[in-house]
Order: sequence, then structure tokens, then C-alpha cells
Amino acid sequence: MKSRYDVVILGAGHNGLVAASYLGRAGLSVLLLEKNNYIGGATTSQRLFPDYDAQLSRYAYLVSLFPQKIIRDLGLNLELRRRAIASCTPYVNHGQHGALVLSNLEQEVSRRSIVDLTGSDAECEAMKKFYDLPRVFAEQVWDSMLEPLVPKEEMARRFNVDAISREAWRSLVDEPLGNAIERYLRNDLVRGLVFTDAKIGVFTYPHDPSFVQNRCFLYHLIGNKTGEWKVPVGGMGAVASELERAARKAGAETLTNVDVLAIDVKTKTKTVEFEIKENASGSSAARSFGVPPSGGTDRVNAELRTTGTHAVEARFLLVNFGRNVLAKFTGRFFQPNPTDEGSVFKINMLLRRLPRLKTKKYPATEAFCGTFHSNQGYEQMNTSYDRASEGRLPEKAPCEVYCHTLTDNSILEPDLREQGFHTMTLFGLDAPWSLFARDNENMRREAEKRFLASVNQWLEEPIEDCLAVARDGRPCIESKSPIDIENALGMYRGNIFQNAPTWPFAERREQAGTWGVETEYENVFLCGSSALRGGAVSGIPGHNAAMKVLQKIKA
Repeated sequence: MKSRYDVVILGAGHNGLVAASYLGRAGLSVLLLEKNNYIGGATTSQRLFPDYDAQLSRYAYLVSLFPQKIIRDLGLNLELRRRAIASCTPYVNHGQHGALVLSNLEQEVSRRSIVDLTGSDAECEAMKKFYDLPRVFAEQVWDSMLEPLVPKEEMARRFNVDAISREAWRSLVDEPLGNAIERYLRNDLVRGLVFTDAKIGVFTYPHDPSFVQNRCFLYHLIGNKTGEWKVPVGGMGAVASELERAARKAGAETLTNVDVLAIDVKTKTKTVEFEIKENASGSSAARSFGVPPSGGTDRVNAELRTTGTHAVEARFLLVNFGRNVLAKFTGRFFQPNPTDEGSVFKINMLLRRLPRLKTKKYPATEAFCGTFHSNQGYEQMNTSYDRASEGRLPEKAPCEVYCHTLTDNSILEPDLREQGFHTMTLFGLDAPWSLFARDNENMRREAEKRFLASVNQWLEEPIEDCLAVARDGRPCIESKSPIDIENALGMYRGNIFQNAPTWPFAERREQAGTWGVETEYENVFLCGSSALRGGAVSGIPGHNAAMKVLQKIKA
């Protein structure tokens, strides 16, 4: 470790690694400081259940927003695999169990499934017309995500070219998303299925005047102009490892087990003071890129002690954590927006076998291959939002489930694959941070019960009976509330986007022409999800922060 670098990056999550790769390739000296004993932040795979060799993507699961341009620029060897089934939404119609299944591969499968639900082709045609809107929006906006921010007025002019473009701008930007959903779609289950992309991770409803639902919806539909969410082969750990390889090849240096004590952002040369954690024996802890040691990071880091204080100087400081954390270091008052509160409940599971479904038309291998939706009818989610707003857990908790091993089973060791094991992750909605603030332990247990019950209503057997069991008799299941996510990752109030998703253009005049990474401090830039156009596994703010640094150097 040197005493001075061109750039110091605080946090070696995927965005920090993207920034380090671009800057190192440009010939700058770069140092990444990471608090954990592994690289990758939330984009890692972890052996959550030590008795089984299964690497679960603990916090992030799918990839859509990661631009192909970044993959090409950095020479990343990533395989993102399509899911055969996009979604499965079970229902009961006239006492019979059925399911609305949308295919990524066969349009006819989707059409027949919608006809079975609604009785005609009308809703299928309406869905096509509705989804033409985000498609047109993505085609116009996506490339600008890796460019300086365009003023809102200029972006609006780009859509003033034909009727469908004007309708896309009106429906997705000018009006609450609920207007368009209700204008185009008639079936309650179809409306709810569409609206889930506007709710994931944020606490909102169709006619929210903040328009956070519109912004969240766009984040889920514009990735690489298709909006399709794909499974990274090898899990999220493979993404983190490949980015770490690219950063190292570019010459970036990394220190893990770092406890940042103070940062000086007010002087021309930025200074970071920190301690490095080491094992009790005096040797430094082993690094693990993308895949932390068995049992997760909390246990490992708890066994470490700290060394003396170290300091490094840099011309540029990139911050790969939230504005809330930066405010603590700089002594500034942090003023969040009410829409910044996270609303997510995550359950990670290892199953001995897939559960059997009540509907006989689709086997479990198809139903769970895509996103399995439960209690996500349009009016049902309005009711669950109202209940959560009153400080109560929803009676019928809306959630969705992913089984990525049906698309990529390489995260399981061969014996587990042969025995029929699978990983499964549940993502609960309408679970805002405020619900868990008073009594996180008890509320987490109650939320876990309700979300599992939400899924169990569609199964012939409770999913608990399918869980793998550890040697000590405990089931292989882990739940995380927004409180837990904030404590583990520093994400403000458990918001998986760090803060509310932003528009892909400049809302205010002073933002126009910036990269959306700037702070009030000279040469201190946000390179993570808290930057404008941040959020999700995208690498976009990492790229944009690097471009801002290179722009400053050339100026």
C-alpha cells in the first residue's frame, strides 16, 4: 500500500469494481477499501448453510440493468442465462386451481394462458399494447444512461415524434402509472402482475403522487432495451469475481477487512484514515472474492481484531455507499425523502425437493422457473399497502419467489444436484422499514410466517416440509427484514436501491449535463446506487463516476 493514490474508492461492491476497472485502464493508480473480508458487497454468493455446499445469492439475484457496453469495455466473461418462464401467477377460478404463465420463449404459451384466465384474446392484445410503452421508452432512453444527464425538456422532445412515443411519455412520466394500467388492462390479476415491477423494493401504490412507482417500474423494464431479467451462471459471486479480476488486471489494489475511521473531503487532497482487521493470531484474514467463507461475513469479522491507524491520500474520492453514510463521515445533516424508505422482506431457502402445486396444469419445474407471484392481485395489493401504512403486516402478504437452480444449478455441488436440491428465494412486498423498527425480532418471525403462508396456499404440501435440514436439526432458511438489510449493508432503511429510484434524465436545471454522481465536495463522487440512475446490479454509477473523474483530469 502506498501513501498516495490518484483515486481511492470506498467500498468494493460491483459499482466500485467497475469504476476501478475503467480508471485503472486509463492509467490511474486506484485503491479500493472494503469493510468486509470479501469483494462484491451485495453482489456475492454465500454458503449460508455450512452443512451444504450451495452458494446462494444472498441479497441480489438477477441481472437486467448491467449494460452490454460495460461488459464489452471491460472484457468481462459473464454468462447471463434466459429463464424459460418469465412468470407464474397461480389463482383459483370457480373453485379450480390454475395459473397465469408467461413464457420468455413461446408467445403462444403466454396467449393461451391469458385466454384460460380471461376467456378471450382481448387482454392479451391489451398487454402487448401496454408493454409497447416501456419498450419505446427503453429504446429512446437506454443509451443515455451511460452519458451525462439530459434535461427533462429535451428528453420530452425526443418523444414528441409519433403517437406511441407521446403516449409512452404521458403514461410513464406525466401521469401516475395506475392511470395507464387501468386504461389498458381490465383483469385484476393481470393488472397486479404488471404493477409488481413498480413495487419491488419501494413502498408505493398505483396512484402515488410521488411517482416513485413510475420510476421503479422503468428500472425493471428498460434494461438493455429489453427489460428481461436473466440468471448469472455461477450466481452473483461469479459476477463479483469477474469484476474483481477486471479491476485487478487494470492495476487496482484492494484492501479488505478495513474499518474507515474518518475522511477529510474539504481539502484539495482527500485523506482517508482507517484500521485493518486481522485474525487474533496476528495474521491478516484471507480474502475471498465474490464468495465469503462458510457461515457468512458477520461471524468471520467478529473474530478479527484491529491494527493501528493507517492513512492514504488521493486526488479523487469515490463513495460506493449511501448518502446517509457519507453524511455521518462528513458531519452533515442527512435529509432523506419519505420515498427513500425500503420495503422488502427476503427469505433465502435451501430445499431438498421442489414442492408440489395444487394446479396440475404446470409442473413445479415450470412454475418456479421464472418469477412465482403470490397475493399480487391489483386490488389485493392496494389493500395490503393500506394495511402496512397503518402499521400492520398485511393479512395476505404479497410476494414473489425465484428458483434460480432451475436455470443454473452450477451453484450446487454435484451430489446435491443429483438428490434434487434447489435454492429458493422469496421477496416480500409491503414490508416497510417502519413496521420492523420497534421490535425487529418478533416482527421478522411473524412476517416469515405470513409470507410462507402466502406461498403455501398454492401448494399441496407446506414449503417448510421441503426444506433441507442442518445437522443440528434446524431448517435451512434465513429471513432478512429491512432493519437487517440496513445493518448488514448500510442501505438507508433497508432500501435495496440505497434511495428512491430516480428518473433517467435531469429533473432540475443544475443537474443537466452532469453525470449524476457529483456531491457538494470537490472531487468527491458517488459511484454506487445512491448516485442518480443508480440502483440494482447495473454498474452504471460506477461507469459514470469513472467518466466524471476522467473528464476532470482532461479539463
